[in-house]
Amino acid sequence: MVNPMRLRACLLLALTCTLAFAQDVTRLPDVIYAKHDGVALTMDVFTPAKPNGAAVVKIISGGWNSNHNGIGDGGWPKHGFTTFVVVHGTQPRFHIGEIVGDLQRSVRFIRANATKFGIDPNKIGVTGGSAGGHLSLMLGTRVLPANPKSKDPVEQVSSEVNAVACYYPPVDFLSWAKEGDSNEGIGPLTTRAPAFGPIVTTAEGRERAGRELSPLFWISAQTPPTYIVQGDADPLVPDSQARRYLARAKEVGAKAEVLIRLGGAHGGWVEMADDNVRMAEWFSLHLLGQQPAKPFNFDISSLPSTPAPKKAAKK
Repeated sequence: MVNPMRLRACLLLALTCTLAFAQDVTRLPDVIYAKHDGVALTMDVFTPAKPNGAAVVKIISGGWNSNHNGIGDGGWPKHGFTTFVVVHGTQPRFHIGEIVGDLQRSVRFIRANATKFGIDPNKIGVTGGSAGGHLSLMLGTRVLPANPKSKDPVEQVSSEVNAVACYYPPVDFLSWAKEGDSNEGIGPLTTRAPAFGPIVTTAEGRERAGRELSPLFWISAQTPPTYIVQGDADPLVPDSQARRYLARAKEVGAKAEVLIRLGGAHGGWVEMADDNVRMAEWFSLHLLGQQPAKPFNFDISSLPSTPAPKKAAKK
């Protein structure tokens, strides 16, 4: 026989623990960072109970589509990072070039309001996967400088991010799996043409868009430290993309590291939890100066991957 008083006490304790856990992170939803074309673009801000003063911008994007469904903090607040989960306009209504511009504004908005959010404006990291990874790299390589003469206070600060950590990002649209294969109809310039807009309907336009929107062509010595995790069995983004990013970073003197997950597809491996922790260590190193127990090698390395079990279909 269950003691009613003991049961009530247990339920009360469980409820108290649940509420305490929920209060560890506070959420400020639907913060507007931009308005244009009759659309308000928003971010949700997740603040940990004990913030470390640094920020992580988490980009919600898959195929350059974005929405508010299932927004989560990505686990970054448990490492002390105030987390800004950013939603952008979705293609094809908004083309990738416009999306990049909106995300640049989101970083400027965060920096302009750093005091309000309790962060250091010079300690901002960015993360995302797939299209979100591409957009993270674009923020790292294409920086809008501060314009002190602007009447808009958001434009009076730069869009610079201080560290990048992302999954399987597109890096070069002109050479997808091999040199110049976009001319053969290979890669997103063809398969995702509406996302780029009408510019890609001509050969000259494809070349221009492919170069303007490929992070590979914009890596410089000033590019922030960048960590990429990529599966070598990815059916959507070839692992050569990440490898070429690292090679170019080395050429120009930028800090970067690539982890290849052997047998990894386009995400979906069990060890992604470990990879997230490693990314948090990357941000802690480059935003806070905290050395990890296992040093980074600023080169390429590989580890095995285990496919995550598939969820059973609902009957």
